[in-house]
Amino acid sequence: MTRPVIVTGLGLVSCAGEGVDAHLAAYRSGGAPRTDAATFAPYPVHPAAALSLDGQIPKKSDQRQMEPWQRLGVYAAGLALDAAGAKADAALKGAMHLVVAAGGGERDYAVDGQILTGLRGAADPGAYLNERLLNDLRPTLFLAQLSNLLAGNIAIVHGVTGASRTFMGEESSGVDALRIAQARIASGQLDIVLVGGSYNAERADVLLIHEMGGHLSKPDYRPVFDRGDAPGFILGSGAAFLVLEAEDHARARGARALARLDAVASDRTKRRDGSVAASLTGLWNRAGVTEPDAVISAATGCTGITGEERDALTALAPQSPVRALGDLTGHTLEAAAPFGAAIAAALVASGEAREVAVTTVGHRRGEGVLRLTTAGDTA
Repeated sequence: MTRPVIVTGLGLVSCAGEGVDAHLAAYRSGGAPRTDAATFAPYPVHPAAALSLDGQIPKKSDQRQMEPWQRLGVYAAGLALDAAGAKADAALKGAMHLVVAAGGGERDYAVDGQILTGLRGAADPGAYLNERLLNDLRPTLFLAQLSNLLAGNIAIVHGVTGASRTFMGEESSGVDALRIAQARIASGQLDIVLVGGSYNAERADVLLIHEMGGHLSKPDYRPVFDRGDAPGFILGSGAAFLVLEAEDHARARGARALARLDAVASDRTKRRDGSVAASLTGLWNRAGVTEPDAVISAATGCTGITGEERDALTALAPQSPVRALGDLTGHTLEAAAPFGAAIAAALVASGEAREVAVTTVGHRRGEGVLRLTTAGDTA
């Protein structure tokens, strides 16, 4: 059984602003995204637009107990439910499943700083680190960092109480969240799913982690495909959620189809010269991409793989304009694939494209290709 899977709701928050219109305007303008190069200098970040949280998270107590990445995700999820006409339908939300792609929560910076400082003079760094991790990190703090808290807060605030699952694991988690949601609807296991991810880039701990891996671009913003001697990504804060629905289910409730999510293909290759290009070519064919009117690339800007991705896309879609998602939202890791899918759906819904391909090449591992096309009118 293969049912058409359509997008009926979109919720977007990033440095480009809030909502579909703001992101389409940023996409069309092609201008540089809003960048903060001072707060974490020399590492630039793309901060999310200021939000009036009361609009989607009405209780101040809920707002206070969430960390920034959770507030972004819950807010974007609410926007998607509103757009799908599902916000006031308790029965529909009770049957709606939830799939979330997200990383961990905030760190205790004071403890981290003490551990890093102590490691410098420790006679046995390994033993010192183990002791500090056992004694200094509170179990309650660990629980507050769990990514499934985002799913829990969406359930509490918005009443989406069907089964939920959370994916972690850098860029690939966003691809697999979409892949599982799409496949379960297409196979007839589910009728409607809220799927997406969120990321908070304005954190010293994540900047430290990625700088230690040599993945950050600095000190100033440059377009993703033009980073040259400043390779790497610039992190962006934001969240993207989509309501995916079986076409017949949407038709029965009179919901508008924004686009059809035809395929989500994922891979994980052993990185070596040429592996990214080979993976993308195989995924492109598996996803059934033909002649896209646009390609949205979640390219990182990292050395080697970004050039391979650019060359592969030139060969696969020589007539298609390619837009780097990092030049629109910044790099949002787990949320990158949901952002790409949402903006592709918005392009299709606006009539600017009939077919859009979305590509993701993780900075360390994992590749994905999504295909979105025009959907028929379900209303």
